[in-house]
Amino acid sequence: MVLPPRIRLSESEKDALLLDQAALIERLAARIAELEAALGKPRKTSSNSHLPPSKDGPGRGDRPKRPRRKRPSRPGKSRPLTETPDKTERRMASECGHCGMDVSGARQRCRQRHDHIELPIIRPVVTRVELFGGRCGGWGHRYKAQAPETIAPGSPFGPGIRSLLMYLHHSHHVGFERLSRMARELFGLTISEGAIANAFRRAGADLATASEAIKRKLVTARIIASDETTTRVDGMTQWQWVFISDKAVLHKIAPRRAKSVAEDVLAGHRPDVWVSDRYAGQQELGSRHQVCLAHVLRDVQYAIDSGDTVFAPRIRDHLRWAIRVGKRRSQLKDGTLSAYAAKADNKLDALMAAPVAHPAGKTLLKQVKAWRTKFFVFMTDRDVPATNNISEREIRPSVIFRKVTNGFRSDWGAQIHAGYRSVTGTARINGKPAFDAIRDLIDGKFALA
Repeated sequence: MVLPPRIRLSESEKDALLLDQAALIERLAARIAELEAALGKPRKTSSNSHLPPSKDGPGRGDRPKRPRRKRPSRPGKSRPLTETPDKTERRMASECGHCGMDVSGARQRCRQRHDHIELPIIRPVVTRVELFGGRCGGWGHRYKAQAPETIAPGSPFGPGIRSLLMYLHHSHHVGFERLSRMARELFGLTISEGAIANAFRRAGADLATASEAIKRKLVTARIIASDETTTRVDGMTQWQWVFISDKAVLHKIAPRRAKSVAEDVLAGHRPDVWVSDRYAGQQELGSRHQVCLAHVLRDVQYAIDSGDTVFAPRIRDHLRWAIRVGKRRSQLKDGTLSAYAAKADNKLDALMAAPVAHPAGKTLLKQVKAWRTKFFVFMTDRDVPATNNISEREIRPSVIFRKVTNGFRSDWGAQIHAGYRSVTGTARINGKPAFDAIRDLIDGKFALA
């Protein structure tokens, strides 16, 4: 130990130094106690919190591995023959493969069938439009023929090219540079990054009109599910919201995460049931509220990981039982479902009434009491989901888009993406492929079911 240099201090200076050291020791002791308490808490992962699996880190491999079960062998399968082939080629045998005898004149029947599938070489079709005219013999004015409506002057790229570019960019996260390269190498089409951006920008008005129509459809729904995630616009963090009903999907990118964003979308409409997580901005937007039980189960798991072996496991088992019942609602009669709903409420009340000793269990108990009336709405309404998985699946492609492209350089680009996701998401839940939906939009044929 290195001794400090000896400094002559007066009595008052020594007293002041001792007081400062005592205060420092007290602060350090409090910090040590805080760190020691933190050492006893489990690390938050995707299984016990809202963190995504990508945030679990290398420690994820420390979890106990489940014993591997021997899977039964499955029967082999092959691709079925297409029902409507474009072309059929029939081959007749000319000689016997065993003895070489001529069989060209013999009667033969089909012994084997197989399909050969190939893509033709795709090249752009260029149509030169020449508009003829002259000078009028009556008044001397010049005249010119009108261009066809489908190939009017302006951008040389037709709706098929623009639809494909939007589909590859927004559905498959292909950046502008790679889009330009793919067009050149796959299709023999030379198009610059600026031309791609201009093509997207021209679709903005049609996407905005379609989004307004989708919004009007959304606010007539009885049940609406919602979620939100971050996005990057011009280097700034903004929020992408998604609202889903049984017939419409609406994406909206806004600078704020506040409740006012959802209220602006609803425009005074109050659905019977609102499905979401427990974020404050998602509350009191419907007559009833079904919270996502998957999120609740993660909090329950965190309490179990913290050491609660009594209250949290019972809550986990009860919620899992309720979710299993919810999956069988289509097979249950109304009376049976009502009995299950009453059982769910009564058992939850009994679990909450029991004494809880563990600190993590007490924290969980407070959370359960706060959301007590929003757990089992799905058991009294067959159309309400027990989790908000539908919203998370819908918004997941935009999260991948953000990670791949790092967001948007401009606000109009963000609005184009939101409009595209609204149109294709609505088409998907109505049984229509994304590319067909965006092609219809650019062709001016967009219509809601």
